[in-house]
Amino acid sequence: MEAFLKMENITKKFGEVSANKNINFSVAAGEVHTLLGENGAGKSTLMNILMGLYQPTAGQIYLRGEPVRIDSPSKAVKLGLGMVHQHFMLVEAMTVFENIILGVSKDHAVFIKKDRMKKEILALAARYSLDVEIDKPITEISVGAQQRVEILKALYRGAELLILDEPTAALTDLEVEGLFRIIRKLKKENKSVVFISHKMREVLEISDRITILRTGETVKTLKKEEADADGLANLMIGKELVLSDYKKVASSKEKVVSLNGVCYQKSSKHSGLNDVSLEVGKGEIVGIAGVDGNGQSQLAQLLTGVIGPESGEVFVKAERISKYAPEAFIMKNVAHIPEDRNKMGLIGNMTVTENLMLKRLKSDEISYGKGAFLRRRAMKQSAEKLKDKYDIRCASTEQETRNLSGGNQQKIILARELEENPDLLVAVHPTRGLDIGATQYVHDAMIASRDKGCGVVLISADFDEVLKLSDRIAVMFEGRIVGIYPGENPPIRDISLAMAGKVE
Repeated sequence: MEAFLKMENITKKFGEVSANKNINFSVAAGEVHTLLGENGAGKSTLMNILMGLYQPTAGQIYLRGEPVRIDSPSKAVKLGLGMVHQHFMLVEAMTVFENIILGVSKDHAVFIKKDRMKKEILALAARYSLDVEIDKPITEISVGAQQRVEILKALYRGAELLILDEPTAALTDLEVEGLFRIIRKLKKENKSVVFISHKMREVLEISDRITILRTGETVKTLKKEEADADGLANLMIGKELVLSDYKKVASSKEKVVSLNGVCYQKSSKHSGLNDVSLEVGKGEIVGIAGVDGNGQSQLAQLLTGVIGPESGEVFVKAERISKYAPEAFIMKNVAHIPEDRNKMGLIGNMTVTENLMLKRLKSDEISYGKGAFLRRRAMKQSAEKLKDKYDIRCASTEQETRNLSGGNQQKIILARELEENPDLLVAVHPTRGLDIGATQYVHDAMIASRDKGCGVVLISADFDEVLKLSDRIAVMFEGRIVGIYPGENPPIRDISLAMAGKVE
């Protein structure tokens, strides 16, 4: 197969740190080539070089056999490259149509020819089965629909090679199937796809070839038929991965949190809570299973003080909660791994040190100094200890958090939340977008916290994760808890039926 794209000996340095080292990577026309590697392996850096966001320190890019210099994202688009980022680049205040045409100039007309452009977009959407509601605001469409808008936006700009960065991280299984149908259609039309993922099953299903990166270097390129999940995992982390088998524990009589008949916007089946009663014992993990959008987000918000119930009672450590505010729950020693680490868990333009210390500024160790000044040296010393303890891989604790990989961003949240030995941990999609090594690290940390006596509420759309970690499993459907099941030898058929609203 003739290569549509060749990247030869690509090196990228940030100061003394090499994010990419002599990487060779190629994609043929009509091929799906997967980039696989741990968080921080250099995948996103390599693709940002291809899209003109970074300039390589050394190396050469070829498109259709010709050397090119891609010095801006607009140049990349003109050359037929498109990228759908893990965190979508959509303007929420605009409609689907406005986002797709934003920045597009297909002729020299003074006024936008809306009717013609809408017809073109709808024809393109129909051609690739990209089901979108073109006049709806971005805020009113699902995550899966937002991703389809991003793909449509790239194709409307003439993309011949599409980069999909962690495209299934926030999708349901049904939406993943829809995405794969779109990818296969692109292949049939001889378009190329770079697929970046950590999910082995998906990688083995959709890829033609797989290139593994580790610590910024190419480890190996394999054809799909030469690969298997265990072998890929071992190549990713550089050693044999031994998956943990966690022992399940019995529920403690001492409860860290109790919900009695809690209601919140109960008329809304997908963003409300309807007569929810739930108890979490000291030193146990209660997993919340269910299809995303059945009240799980509202349950997490309630347990962390973001919202308050319209009726019902919440007790934390046997004390009835009367004030619903995040600070009140923090004072009750409740920790939180939020569902969106960038929007809710971290402040991207603050340093690693500052993000680690966000909840500790009133502690004796990191107290305010005279007036409004912080004890920066003490903060940095504490951050360095946490960096080593939680294996946070960064050039410096003074590096901006937004420049770290997803796995290292998640480790910052873990370090900040778990270091205080919480009584209750509310963990929402704690491993979303993480590679297999980082996922196991998060799982081990949650189990260790449980074994210290912390009660854990685990909310995850990954059914395997819920089964693996939970001592008890509660199923949510349309804002209700429709069943509670044992974590030891769980009745998987009954749980699956309950997730679909069919309780026998």
